[in-house]
Amino acid sequence: MKIVVLAGGNSTERDVSLISGMGVYHALKSRGHQVVLLDVYLGVSDEEAQDAFESDRDWSAGIKAISAMNPDLEEIKAMKNGDKNFFGKNVIELCKQADIAFMALHGANGEDGRIQATFDLLGIPYTGTDYLSSAICMDKSVTKEFFKARGVSTPKSVLLVDNGKDVPAQIDSAIEKIGFPCVVKACNGGSSVGVYIVETEEEMRKAVYAAFYYDKKVLVEEFIKGRELTCGVIERKALPVVEIAPVDGFYDYKNKYQAGSTVETCPAQIGEENTRRVQKLAEKAYRALGLRTYARIDIILKDSGEAYCLEANTLPGMTPTSLLPQEAREIGMSYEDLCEYIIRISLEKYK
Repeated sequence: MKIVVLAGGNSTERDVSLISGMGVYHALKSRGHQVVLLDVYLGVSDEEAQDAFESDRDWSAGIKAISAMNPDLEEIKAMKNGDKNFFGKNVIELCKQADIAFMALHGANGEDGRIQATFDLLGIPYTGTDYLSSAICMDKSVTKEFFKARGVSTPKSVLLVDNGKDVPAQIDSAIEKIGFPCVVKACNGGSSVGVYIVETEEEMRKAVYAAFYYDKKVLVEEFIKGRELTCGVIERKALPVVEIAPVDGFYDYKNKYQAGSTVETCPAQIGEENTRRVQKLAEKAYRALGLRTYARIDIILKDSGEAYCLEANTLPGMTPTSLLPQEAREIGMSYEDLCEYIIRISLEKYK
C-alpha cells in the first residue's frame, strides 16, 4: 500500500507531531508498505517528489527529539519564504498518489478539521475522524457545549473572549462564578500549551492574558482535584485506562514530553468499578462528539468516584511510548499492529 504519513505543520505541537510521524513511518515501513513521511507545511522539492514511493531514502532523517520548550513557529514560517499556502510543495500531489494519508498531525491546522475538509473535497482518504468532529473537539468551549447538551459530566466553566473591551469585567465575572483554584486554558490548542492553574486574582489576570496570546477564546474552568486519567476509544470501544502522575506540577508541555517528568501507569490502578465507570464515560463522550475510528478522552477521577471529562484528542500522540499505543499494548496489539489497524478502520469510511 502507498501511504503518506503527514506530520509537522505550524502549530505549537509541531515537534510532537514529527516524532509521532517518525514512529508511524518506521512501523508501516517494517510491514512492507511504500511509505513517505512529509512535513505538511514545508513539503519536498520536485526532485525528492519524483518516484517518492519507490525511493529507498530515509524520510525520517533529520527529525530531532522533542524540546522542553514550545517550537519557534516564526522561525518555521520564515522557512516558507513568504509562501502563504499552508500545504508545502508537492504535499497534495503525493497525497493524491497515495492509497491513504496517515494523519500524524497534532494541534491547529491538522487536528481542527481544516485538512480533513480539504482532503474530502480532493478525494484523498485519510486516517481518523471526519472534519466536523475534528473541528468540534479542537475548540474546548464547543466541546463543553456538546458535553453539557448530551449529559457528559464535565467541570463547570466560563468562556472569555478577547474583544479588546471588557476583558477585565469578564475576568471579574469568571472569578465570581468559578472561584479559586481554577484552570485557565486557551480554547484551541493542545499539549497543555496555554494552560495555567491559578489560585489568586493576580495569577488569574496574568494567566488569562497569557492564554490570549495563543487564542482569542479562553476557558476558565473549575479545578477538580483528582487523579488524571486518559482512555483511548477505538471504534466506539474503550481501551484500558492510563493514569498520568507528573513528578512535579501538572501535566504541562514539559511533563508530557521530557523523559522522567511523569509516571504513566497502564492499566491505571483505580479498581474495577472505577475502571468501568471511566471507560463508560469515555465511550459516552466519544458518541456525544460524533467521533469515528479512534480518539483519546482525558478524564479526572475524584476520590469519591465521580469522573469528569475534560476534552477529546482526535489525533492522539503516536510516538511508540505515547498513551494510546500503551493502551493498545495492554490488549495485545503491538505498535505496528495499531498503525495498520488505524489504517484499516479509517478506510472503512470510504466504502
